[in-house]
Amino acid sequence: MEDGSSKEITKLHELTYELKVGDAMSRKVITVSPETTMNEFGEMMRANRISGTPVVRDGKMVGIVSIEDLIKALAAGESQATVGEKMHPRTVTLFADEPLVHAVAKFSELQFGRFPVIDRQGSLVGIITQGDIVRAMLRRLEVDYSTEEIHRYRASHIFEDIVADEAALVFGYQVEARNFARAGQASSGLKRTLSRLGIHPQIIRRVAVATYEAEINIVVYTDGGDIVAEVRPDRIKIETVDKGPGIPDIEQAMQPGFSTAPDWVRELGFGAGMGLPNIKACADKMDIKSTVGVGTHLTIKIYLNKSWATAPQ
Repeated sequence: MEDGSSKEITKLHELTYELKVGDAMSRKVITVSPETTMNEFGEMMRANRISGTPVVRDGKMVGIVSIEDLIKALAAGESQATVGEKMHPRTVTLFADEPLVHAVAKFSELQFGRFPVIDRQGSLVGIITQGDIVRAMLRRLEVDYSTEEIHRYRASHIFEDIVADEAALVFGYQVEARNFARAGQASSGLKRTLSRLGIHPQIIRRVAVATYEAEINIVVYTDGGDIVAEVRPDRIKIETVDKGPGIPDIEQAMQPGFSTAPDWVRELGFGAGMGLPNIKACADKMDIKSTVGVGTHLTIKIYLNKSWATAPQ
């Protein structure tokens, strides 16, 4: 598969894949209990200058209450009604270990001002706003700049120092099935390595996003696999090989939004059906070979010079 369209990915887009929700969220959360009256809730909002808050019982979030709920209660003469009676019990939350890109997507889709953040046990651990996301990105940009400059200087001329007709660097990563806590470590490690080799930041962003999506597919859908990146002076090739169910219909799997992820995976914040389309958008060339009941072999090529994109393989 080939795509001659623009492959530009911004640094901020790249960071949304690298950072977790927990890296950006605020851990100081003002909460109320279900037994709090709406009148007391109103006083709390005024004192803290907030427009809504999670409702918590025994450390677990049971709902969310907002200024709109307060206005409706006061209009109905129900200032002494409890928050538990007026709250919204079904709330949209984010997990602390989800990639930040999921939060960005939910802010865009739902237009909420904030999302409560919970851990995998359902306990409230923070809250996140769009402002929190911007601040987290700015902090990471500053850290990346100061910590990577020395590493990059050491490695940036490695190909110039090698005496050979052909030269390649190969990096391998093992990916565990269903280990969501480690999901993204391979792509993050490859990104740092390429940065230290002096690869252009725009190329690194494309590699990072494509590798992340491939890694998540291995975690979600397979019994585990390997990612191997081969770096040459003219291009980067990423190959993923997994053991799993395979893909019955590759053309269908390439459609944005198509997903076979079970409900429990979706509840964990993964399986949105954008993995392969996002990979294709980042790659200069992409090839998938899959055998049902055996597994899938995905090859991604990204050229360091666009003139190589049409070179024979």
